[in-house]
Amino acid sequence: MELTALGVSALSFASVALLTPVLIRGLRTLKLTQPIRAEMPADHQAKKGTPLMAGLIFLIGVLLIGMFSPSPLSLYLCATFVLFGLVGFLDDYKKAAFQDPRGASGKMKLALQFLFTFALIAILFQIMPIETNIVVYGDLKLDMTPLLYVAVMSLFIVGSANAINFTDGLDGLLIVVAIPTYFFFFVISEHPEVKLFCLTMIACLLGLLIYNIYPAKAFMGDTGSLAIGGSLAFLAMIEKVEILIPLLFFVYFAEQLSVILQVWYYKRTKLRIFRMAPIHYHYSLKYGWSENRIVIVFGLISWLCCLACLLLWKLIY
Repeated sequence: MELTALGVSALSFASVALLTPVLIRGLRTLKLTQPIRAEMPADHQAKKGTPLMAGLIFLIGVLLIGMFSPSPLSLYLCATFVLFGLVGFLDDYKKAAFQDPRGASGKMKLALQFLFTFALIAILFQIMPIETNIVVYGDLKLDMTPLLYVAVMSLFIVGSANAINFTDGLDGLLIVVAIPTYFFFFVISEHPEVKLFCLTMIACLLGLLIYNIYPAKAFMGDTGSLAIGGSLAFLAMIEKVEILIPLLFFVYFAEQLSVILQVWYYKRTKLRIFRMAPIHYHYSLKYGWSENRIVIVFGLISWLCCLACLLLWKLIY
């Protein structure tokens, strides 16, 4: 399986790196490009017309995993990626085809995410043993009834997927932040299928980064970011590392929390805590940080969180 993982990931990287320009030309031809909200900073207005939905290129990795490792768990991981990506695709398509920055209805997107989450959790219980508890430390566990566990994990999965989606706001940002998260699951997992999936996703992300780094030639869109978010959230459930998620997903949750606080505070006071939310815009507008600087700093924070979680994982588990 290790040779398979290396081979599939290498093939995925090469395929994504070589075929992304073809996808970019196709998106331009179809005029599926990014609209920009009027309130966005001036430097972001220049990004209007950049091809959207480049996250479709990740399907190459999904297809290769299905071809070389068609086990139930491998196909399941691919399904989490594809179904959450489908929600993102519907959002991106409305944005791009109708040049509507609002995209699809928020209620519809949440409804689909919860529907897919419930279905995927039910399937997961069928293909592998999942204990309905959260490991706190060693043998100390927070036991739950199956119904409560499903409810808690559903909220966690949908919330995490959307938090990760918020992180996709600057060129290359989500890719650089997500690679350490996938790396964590690759290191700790005893499931060969999880290792294959994570290594392949890292390879796909690196392949797209060539075209997504500033100045981006294409955006992955919600098609890519929600797919990444859904798969990472389910990996946390599969590997039973829920207690580490606040640290492992620190950057994603910080992005989401900044939006929640901004909206809550503005409704109460008509004032803003941040110059703009999610918080990565705040560093650009208030401190004048370049996109590359923000991406590097946030990426380093994600790597530090990953390494800290690896140490805690050895202590806790």
